[in-house]
Amino acid sequence: NEAATTLPAGDMVRLAPRGIANMKAAGAEIATPDQAEVLARIPGILTSLSVRAGDTVQKGQRIGMIVDSRIGYETSAYGAQAAAAQAEAARANADLARIRDLYEHGVYAKARLDQAVAAAHAADAQVAAARAQQGASASVAGQGAVIAPASGRVLRADIPAGAPVAPGMSIATVTAGPPVLRLMLPESVAGQVRLGARVIVDDPTLNEGGQNNAGVPSGSHQGSVTQVYPAITGGQVRVDATLPGLSTQFVGRRVSASVEIGTRKALVVPRQFVTTSYGIDQVQVVSADKPLSTGRVQIAPPADPAMVEILSGMSAGDTLFAPAKAARP
Repeated sequence: NEAATTLPAGDMVRLAPRGIANMKAAGAEIATPDQAEVLARIPGILTSLSVRAGDTVQKGQRIGMIVDSRIGYETSAYGAQAAAAQAEAARANADLARIRDLYEHGVYAKARLDQAVAAAHAADAQVAAARAQQGASASVAGQGAVIAPASGRVLRADIPAGAPVAPGMSIATVTAGPPVLRLMLPESVAGQVRLGARVIVDDPTLNEGGQNNAGVPSGSHQGSVTQVYPAITGGQVRVDATLPGLSTQFVGRRVSASVEIGTRKALVVPRQFVTTSYGIDQVQVVSADKPLSTGRVQIAPPADPAMVEILSGMSAGDTLFAPAKAARP
């Protein structure tokens, strides 16, 4: 090609459509698979709460105490009933011992002995019942301990100590499980999202380690889709993705993300073939009638940071030129 021989040293590429990942922009939220609610099990006064939002707790850890003074009075009343039943049982057993001795000496009939035996057994049963009621009341008081149902970070603990609570009232919320990115996508692309699809998040502060994933632009991080929920709510489908090193420091934080929803045809060239001058993207075009000319293009960054997608200004079959970089002395 005569035109090519007059060009300076450099590279040329002929534009042709190629399949690239089709990335869909979406808002994402740092979340956890589940959130465990710390619920009050008895009514009473929340006398203490030792955690606040942001603290880390372990499953089974006691984080507060609910006290109901009425339960204490009931336990004391059942204790008094147990003591009375114990005294009655002692009297019945003493009567049984006396009647058995008289029966053996022929003073009482067998029916009288049977009656005393039944009375003693009934008294012993009354003691057992009273002690069981006392133990049940004491165990209810023990349910005033506020226990963390899962290991994780406390998201909410806004009920102050001294406040009255009712059974089933939420006292705190604890994260449960590793953090995930939760995306809400329009239902029109619900059938195009697959497990394992790439998710790219543009946020340099998102990961604990602050390290970028290989193959994505600087300041971005790459993860993958782990779950696509089957239900559609409000015209949107929920998608969960994992991201290596994701932190639960800010659960509920919103970030910008892109998720892969299949492939599409596009004109993609290495980034070196596009230059930007005064905010205008340009390429150098090689043609038969003119060895080298400049054309304006509109570009977009694909998933590969080393490439550039040409949206308009050029068409398939055009040949682009990129001059070789001068070697540094």
